[in-house]
Amino acid sequence: MTIFCSHCHRPLQAERSCLPRTGTPAPRASKPFRSTKSASKARRDQINAELRALRSLLPISAREKERLSYLHTMALVCLQVRGAQLFPPDSAPTSGPTLGTELLSLLPGFLLVLSASGKLVYISENVAQVLGLSVVELLAQGDSVFDILDRTACEEVQKKLLLAQEEPGREVTFVSEMCTSKAFRLQHGGNRAVAVRGHFTALHWPASPSTTAFLALCTPVMPLTADSDASSQDNLFQSTHLLDMTFIDVTESVTYHLGYAREELIGQSWYSLLHPEDTHLAAAQHRAVALGAGAGPAVLRVLRRDRTWAWLCVSARRDGGSRSLTCTSRCLR
Repeated sequence: MTIFCSHCHRPLQAERSCLPRTGTPAPRASKPFRSTKSASKARRDQINAELRALRSLLPISAREKERLSYLHTMALVCLQVRGAQLFPPDSAPTSGPTLGTELLSLLPGFLLVLSASGKLVYISENVAQVLGLSVVELLAQGDSVFDILDRTACEEVQKKLLLAQEEPGREVTFVSEMCTSKAFRLQHGGNRAVAVRGHFTALHWPASPSTTAFLALCTPVMPLTADSDASSQDNLFQSTHLLDMTFIDVTESVTYHLGYAREELIGQSWYSLLHPEDTHLAAAQHRAVALGAGAGPAVLRVLRRDRTWAWLCVSARRDGGSRSLTCTSRCLR
């Protein structure tokens, strides 16, 4: 028997109608749940495998490779890549300068190579003798020279590097405390002051920021001995100056540190003894103290009587309401 729709009179199957049905529609079947946990684990395993492959290619001993974390691995890989960009294989036997262990032991410090932006490109292995940190441990502080320097000196160091970059071949020198190991700080009471002396040079032509590097020798400014005492007064001398920094008095120990007799310095200007590159730093300290503002110690080069340069850490203060300044100088080397 054929059943017709009472609305449109078309033949229909039983229990069906062309009219829209009212009421709650039948629920749709939900999609099956798919966990992404296994996919995430697969990606992590792939990343870890790639990091292990990179670690196996690093030019370090197997023992050092076993101790590398993934962070240290990436830091070393970045160092090698930057070195390869500046020292390509077709122009040098390796991705950076190489020196034998015996030759490095003869240096008074360690070698440092920086890119034009201050990124670390090369650090010689004997850095551990100066800072108590291996190359890997030092890279854990960061990949820029500003990450391993005392933060208060970063602005001054940046100015020095910009000056050297504007005049390739011009040697610049700056002194700053560098990061050291915890054992070093416990033994010696703090980080270590290091003098960085170097210049920018073009490694390829035409010269550009991507083909120039800052080559430097980093030497400690105060040798450490087994019986050294950071609080010793033997390396200090004091001087009194007029507000224009003319000497009016100085302790007799200046003869030991700088070679001058006390009478030779009285009446001379402090600025006549300073290294030309350090006069602006000394002037900034002088200006701050003369105006009554606080000023931290400054590391300066002062001319000895034998025409060599002495590194001094100089602290200055104004003597109350008087028209004189007192400087306390600690000889660093």
